[in-house]
Amino acid sequence: MEPLLQVKNLKTCFKINKKWVPAVEEVSFHVAQGETLGIVGESGCGKSVTSMSILRLLPKATTQIEADSILFQGKDISRLTDREITEVRGKEIGMIFQDSMTSLNPVKTVGKQLDEAFLIHQMCSSQQAKEESIGMLKKVGIPSPEKRYGEYPHQLSGGMRQRVMIAMALAQSPSLIIADEPTTALDVTIQAQIMELLKEMKEKTGVSIMLITHDMGVVADMADKIMVMYAGMVIEYGTTREIFKSPWHPYTQGLLASIPRKDRDIDRLHTIEGTVPTLSTMPPGCRFCDRCEHATDRCRKERPKMYVHGDRRIGCFLYEEKGGGSDEN
Repeated sequence: MEPLLQVKNLKTCFKINKKWVPAVEEVSFHVAQGETLGIVGESGCGKSVTSMSILRLLPKATTQIEADSILFQGKDISRLTDREITEVRGKEIGMIFQDSMTSLNPVKTVGKQLDEAFLIHQMCSSQQAKEESIGMLKKVGIPSPEKRYGEYPHQLSGGMRQRVMIAMALAQSPSLIIADEPTTALDVTIQAQIMELLKEMKEKTGVSIMLITHDMGVVADMADKIMVMYAGMVIEYGTTREIFKSPWHPYTQGLLASIPRKDRDIDRLHTIEGTVPTLSTMPPGCRFCDRCEHATDRCRKERPKMYVHGDRRIGCFLYEEKGGGSDEN
């Protein structure tokens, strides 16, 4: 069965000091119908840039986006005009941004902003749009939806604002939702409620989800597959069960080792020494080599390919001879 979304060799560059510098490159993955793909990694690893590149939400003047193809429902949306990609946004691919306070317009009521999703993509009257918007607010569990419809974002709690963002993303019944850190700045109780709401919406509608997060606990609960990113590149890809049971890449091992566990009594959590390199200081070889205890001279000089082992892919020389070929995508 053909994947709902298939990205091949995505590369996005930013203009820095009159030079084009890669922020993400050689990014390939797919999302099946009804599947949740978790994209994980530290801040600055290219997760959000990847998602916004797909929908071309980055400023044109300072961004170059290239890809062999970005197939959505069999159509290459990387070749669409600006007008055509606007039709895809919201209607076919919904997006939940990570900061609801800055993503919502502070001078427009919640209802008017939600109405736009119906007025832009559907031929309906203002009254019909209002009825649909109130229905969506009710569907995502906002109490007194008629009252909240007329309120401004600052009058709602963080959890309610995030529910509004989910309502806006689901308004046109898209086939895919990109959720970019949907629980940022929320307390743990509200985080759990928001993730439960996303799971419920997925079960009811069959929508596919690209879940971008740095919270491995959320990924373990929500995702069917995991894509681990580091310094703008994919370094490991596989099912959630496989990666949590047996992480291969040293970076993935470090991420999982840093999670607190109830069955272990330790004084100090594991940390990965060092920091993610900046765009202008990327090493010529493996981008994780300066932080990896297994790094060799080859790692510092040569970039590893993505090696395929069954359903898993990994960008590390440690697994070059494990079996399987290199991924040419």
